[in-house]
Amino acid sequence: MQTSVVLLNGPRDLRVEVLPLTQPGPNDLVVRIAHSGISTGTEKLFWSGQMPPFPGMGYPLVPGYEAAGEVIEAGADTGFRPGDWVFVPGANCYEGAFGLFGGAAKMLVTDADRVTRIDSGLGAQGALLALAATARHALAGMDKTVPDLIVGHGVLGRLLARLTIAAGAPAPTVWEINPDRATGAEGYQVIHPDTDSRRDYNAIYDASGNGGLLNDLVGRIAKGGEIVLAGFYTEPLQFAFPPAFMKEARFRVAAEWDRADLAATRALVESGALSLGGLITHEAPASEAPTAYTTAFEDPNCLKMILNWEQAA
Repeated sequence: MQTSVVLLNGPRDLRVEVLPLTQPGPNDLVVRIAHSGISTGTEKLFWSGQMPPFPGMGYPLVPGYEAAGEVIEAGADTGFRPGDWVFVPGANCYEGAFGLFGGAAKMLVTDADRVTRIDSGLGAQGALLALAATARHALAGMDKTVPDLIVGHGVLGRLLARLTIAAGAPAPTVWEINPDRATGAEGYQVIHPDTDSRRDYNAIYDASGNGGLLNDLVGRIAKGGEIVLAGFYTEPLQFAFPPAFMKEARFRVAAEWDRADLAATRALVESGALSLGGLITHEAPASEAPTAYTTAFEDPNCLKMILNWEQAA
């Protein structure tokens, strides 16, 4: 088998090519992808060449860890059947390319344990499940305080705000400096940080990925308050110690989702408690991937770009 894929040959060298697929086994599914998302965090770092080295990294690379599609073949030991609709957090199934992410493809082979059944009616929104689960992971669990301030009104910031409200907590304040991104709030307030005089936040969640804000955020928490680093930071983080000492500041790093987060998030979406609407601002045919990736990474008005594979060869 072979399939069309997005192939990142090196920094800013991205094209659509055809690669052979590995043969599926009894625990594998063959999935025909309908939609895949473009991550403006980790994928942008691979695209720009700024990603720090870590295991499994290398070029050429098939990006994408946000994909949704239909099972077309199911191994005997999978418990799935053709016609099931699934979310796929990437795949490592290509000959001649790293599959560190591997979801940006017309068709892929994956172990059934990696996928999650979803409602086919979600359409392109099905590709957002991992990002929603990442937001849920930052919020849920023991000894975690929900945010009363979220920094950044991108997709992650919006999902954090929506999940906070869905949990029954008071609506958080959200900071955003781009006026075009300040719209679209659902039950919470979005303000410019310069207009905010408050300095007693209990929990600030930074979804901006801007490590240069730490000193300002320390000044905005109450004594014993927490700053949650929910973005991805390529540069070493630093802050002035005396103000943090006086505040007895706490810092927490929120990592990626786990299986429990994905299952819980799917349940929230299916029950209607969490909406994924209004988060996709751009969609493009997969054949236009080079332009779509540039738009996703360089257009500040692009919240989320989705590649449509349904018309791909």
